Amino acid sequence: MVAEPVIETTEPLPSTEPIVRFDKVVKKFGDNVVLRELDFEVAPGERVTLIGPSGSGKTTILRLLMTLEKPDGGHIWVDGEPLWHMRHGDGLRPADEKHLRRARRSIGMVFQQFNLFPNMSVLRNVTEPPVRVLGVSKDEAEHRARDLLDRVGLSEKADARPGQLSGGQQQRVAIARALAMEPKVLLLDEVTSALDPELVAGVLDVLREIADSTDITMLIVTHEMNFARDVSHRVMVFDEGQVIEQGPPDQIFTDPQNERSQEFLRAVLDAR
Repeated sequence: MVAEPVIETTEPLPSTEPIVRFDKVVKKFGDNVVLRELDFEVAPGERVTLIGPSGSGKTTILRLLMTLEKPDGGHIWVDGEPLWHMRHGDGLRPADEKHLRRARRSIGMVFQQFNLFPNMSVLRNVTEPPVRVLGVSKDEAEHRARDLLDRVGLSEKADARPGQLSGGQQQRVAIARALAMEPKVLLLDEVTSALDPELVAGVLDVLREIADSTDITMLIVTHEMNFARDVSHRVMVFDEGQVIEQGPPDQIFTDPQNERSQEFLRAVLDAR
């Protein structure tokens, strides 16, 4: 096997280091180019919502950050460190699995599907990741988990199994599980899309409370435009793997400048 070359790079240190940075990131699936030399930054504590038509690359961005997909070009930086590469002298080389495991600890993700362990109690679903991955003691993990379950309104369900919960309750457990890892960045991928309409509000209320009461950085993919307007510092509109417009939510939702943004928002808002 031919070793991958070391990539020479000179990285200027900005005055305020972004917690997430995409630098000319390319992602392809076969002949389909999903991300086209994508550049963007997210500041620590910033809440950024990604919107745009299906297939525009939004979820792919989150999956790259969770190391569930590998980029085909460019660099991704999280908390000042390369994600898919490791420092090597004055350059970068492809990351090994140890580096990726360490990098993942900074990032939590809540998926469309809840991905809970059906054979474990709610409490153990929340305690297992910090015990296994972070080496937290069982007592400390349980104390943290009970606080988080109380926060998401499920303290009385600690001993239940996921199958005994509604979809909205399961998603709230998944949120608690992600927060139990104390990530610096929380990724939310259409977290209400699998829920019955009457369950959506409860999940969004939990996320609003987290946004209001913490300084955790959030990257959010959602079609819930009112939620995006409420919690976001910035909204980025994607189309064909590129950012076509971005700005404060009031500006994007009331006076979008890009014609493609106008078409997308008109279609989404008219459907509500």
